[in-house]
Amino acid sequence: MTTELAAAATPVMPDDPYSDANLANPYPLFERMREAGPGVWLEQYDVPAFVRFDACKDILDDYRTFISGAGAGPKNLHHEPSWRPQGIMESDPPVHTAMRQAIGGVISPKGTRQLRGQFQEFADELVERMLDLREFDAATDFAQVFPLRVFGDAVGIPREGRAENLLALGAMNFSTFGPDDERSKEFFRLGAGTNDWAMANTARERLAEGSMGAQIWEYADSGEITEQQAALLVRAMLSAGLDSTILAIGNTMLCLANNPGEWAKVHANPRLARFAIDEAFRFESPFQSFFRTTSRAVTIHGVELPADAKVAVFVGAANRDPRRWGPDADAYQVERQAGGHLGFGMGIHQCVGQPISRLEMDVLFSTLARRVKAIELTAEPVPFLHNTLRGWDSIPVRIVPA
Repeated sequence: MTTELAAAATPVMPDDPYSDANLANPYPLFERMREAGPGVWLEQYDVPAFVRFDACKDILDDYRTFISGAGAGPKNLHHEPSWRPQGIMESDPPVHTAMRQAIGGVISPKGTRQLRGQFQEFADELVERMLDLREFDAATDFAQVFPLRVFGDAVGIPREGRAENLLALGAMNFSTFGPDDERSKEFFRLGAGTNDWAMANTARERLAEGSMGAQIWEYADSGEITEQQAALLVRAMLSAGLDSTILAIGNTMLCLANNPGEWAKVHANPRLARFAIDEAFRFESPFQSFFRTTSRAVTIHGVELPADAKVAVFVGAANRDPRRWGPDADAYQVERQAGGHLGFGMGIHQCVGQPISRLEMDVLFSTLARRVKAIELTAEPVPFLHNTLRGWDSIPVRIVPA
């Protein structure tokens, strides 16, 4: 089927999901897209976009038909070169299998549990610092600070230069998962030189002995992965435990500040922190959208697609789909059973670093719950406008000690 026929058979949306207004508040558009059909045709980008939960999940589960090796963005890397070597998020089996086995071996349940002590030590220090301040920016003073410190230490990279390089690098990397527009070009301008810094500081000789990064290099020593793949995987771990986690901490703080009754439940029972976190991943997914490519002609939820076609998957819309989450899908509820959301992806490309991210956030928010009675906004948050990611540049808050 040609793209013209596919577009004719699919509800056409003239809206731009990547405009400033829709990035600042995507949910009204997501609702219109979901009501139009399981998939819609984005007229401006000449690409189908899937928005309902079942359709998005089916695409992510079917890694043989909807492949990642042609790129997680709109550019088809089978026909044009990537700006950098393709890592685990933009590879297919068998290359993906070897890389995932290596990183999964390092981020094991036992290895993750061993990190709790050092995570807890800095969580206590950071929460104490915030209690001294009482008023602070939950995005820059809190959400960014914790993962940069604890996860950077766990990976084993030097502390100097982390904030200056890794934040800009992440924004630049993930901007390629969306359209190549002026916003993406600006992130590349801001990220100039950061990739070189990351490659230099994930080299074997720069990593702390016994760190997770050093353990990845042991897989290269055994021949299970190449040296180039080892360097890419150390960087992939940084993304797994840094970029999405920073955004998720900020998103969770804003959800709890906007819903004081929900924070009261967490404060009364800090064990609810992990449920509050999962619900925030559903409600404000750090990853809003990315692309897959068809390996063959396929019909998915009534939408016919030719082989070698790009498709956009809007997990941010799927995670608010009332068909999956009920009529209150647009409400943040810490006691909701939010497991199964698509915030970490699904299938073989489900985020391999999610145990680290969950541990970081569980330690931090459990500590906050024990020490803080209330979280209040002191000014309007400032959104972080990015074509793939959702988060906040600024979340001014005041906390009330318990």
